[in-house]
Amino acid sequence: MTAMKDENKPSEARGGCPVRGLPGHLLATWFGAGLAPKAPGTWGTLAALPFAWVMHDQYEWPVLAIATVAVTLIGIWAARDYMAETGEHDSGAIVIDEVAGMWLTLLPAAFLMPMQPDPVVYGIGFVLFRFFDIIKVWPASWADQSVSGGLGVMLDDIFAGLYAAVGVAGYLLFMGG
Repeated sequence: MTAMKDENKPSEARGGCPVRGLPGHLLATWFGAGLAPKAPGTWGTLAALPFAWVMHDQYEWPVLAIATVAVTLIGIWAARDYMAETGEHDSGAIVIDEVAGMWLTLLPAAFLMPMQPDPVVYGIGFVLFRFFDIIKVWPASWADQSVSGGLGVMLDDIFAGLYAAVGVAGYLLFMGG
């Protein structure tokens, strides 16, 4: 006998996490960007850009700085919540760490180019952040391998964001971006 599909049952998302609208899951996946079937980290990073652009364009750099700290702290909780629910450590679906890292990457642009977001600088920041997030230069590699829980999920992307932020600042200061 074949079991009938229950239409009221929540659908299964990437990593076996039932999509139920739980705040921790929505935030961990950055409103579903991390549920992309291919390259969820890249999609999560791209999904961070419009938020950064608005904060940069409409407010001064401290708003982006405060938002970066806030999303990092929220991300520790959301990643821990997601991992507890799914049983997966640092699932690819968790992309709030990419959001925090990307926003950190763009802080020099918001500071050095107040009220003037530039798509070229954002593109450079995107490429630099993805590069450092993927290759995990020390101490990001240490954090990725040695720090557990939600903090571990967030920390390697914070280090990648710091490296990328130095690159963005260098571009702006030395290339006249």
